Amino acid sequence: MWQFAFFVFFVSVCIFAGIMFHDSRTLWSGASFLIMMMCLAIFLLFVLYQCSEWLAAHALVIGILIVMFVLAVGSVALFPVALILVFFIEGVRVIRHEGIKPTNLLSMLFSVLLCIYLAVWPVIGNLGKNTLGTMLYKIISFIVVYILLVLAVYSLSAVLNLLHLKKKRNADYIIVLGAGIIGSRVTPLLAARIEKGIELLCYNPNAVLIMSGGQGSGEDIPESKAMADYAIDKGVSAEKVILEQKSVSTEENLRFSRKLINKQNPQIIVVTTAYHMFRALILAKRQGIRCVGFGSKTKWYFTLNAFIREFVGYLSLTWKKHILVIGINVCIVIAVYRFK
Repeated sequence: MWQFAFFVFFVSVCIFAGIMFHDSRTLWSGASFLIMMMCLAIFLLFVLYQCSEWLAAHALVIGILIVMFVLAVGSVALFPVALILVFFIEGVRVIRHEGIKPTNLLSMLFSVLLCIYLAVWPVIGNLGKNTLGTMLYKIISFIVVYILLVLAVYSLSAVLNLLHLKKKRNADYIIVLGAGIIGSRVTPLLAARIEKGIELLCYNPNAVLIMSGGQGSGEDIPESKAMADYAIDKGVSAEKVILEQKSVSTEENLRFSRKLINKQNPQIIVVTTAYHMFRALILAKRQGIRCVGFGSKTKWYFTLNAFIREFVGYLSLTWKKHILVIGINVCIVIAVYRFK
């Protein structure tokens, strides 16, 4: 039987590798990784079963396996509590550093809502003795679990797309996505993106930097001009910098930057902040831009809050298919309770 389990695991590895090699800019990258890990766990269970007689004679090994099992189960059981605490604490920190704004409340709001769902909602569900209350409880529970599952797969896919074995990619263009500037001054967040682009330029000397960003409210000059000045001050040749000065969103960053590319089948690197990278790659894929993404770092307390905002942005891009999945489930639940 373990041979069949190994075969299934091997197939899952091939599927994961195929997705990552062909185009990793999809939730299937994270989903296939999870499936591969589950297949590995099943394969190992079969191996342990086949070796049970040998394990019986080695009490120490059995003890280690039991401890590992308890730690694994405990980690899963405590994960919701840890998630609530991390998002709440980081939510407080981002408010202390950035002030009270609607966008800065996302992390704390997420932790509060998750706490309500885990602690309060089950009580409400148990009190719902009537069919309508039970049905509503199951529908909302499915929506919450589905969104959390999508968030988990989205997070894993985002991490996988940030992992690179090498920085030398024979790139022709390095597109650095803009962010807000203060007057004509580059912010620390934007400076990290530019410096990442400069770093990649050192590994890809034949490439040129495309600084992408228009002029928004409160900005004295286009973002791309401020970005170019910053890069030149850091020692980058002006001939290595191209300015894209019309965009006001990530989608426009990519679309207008693409129009500045005059090479057939170019090798493109997109640079933005790590938490923003995966959504940028999805937008690039929708526009037919084949590229890889490198993320710049930012402060941890800001990352969680911003990542939730990015996830909400992803849901707004793909809301139709998520509504379809939820709608099918709602119809099934209603049908079950109607003909019960």
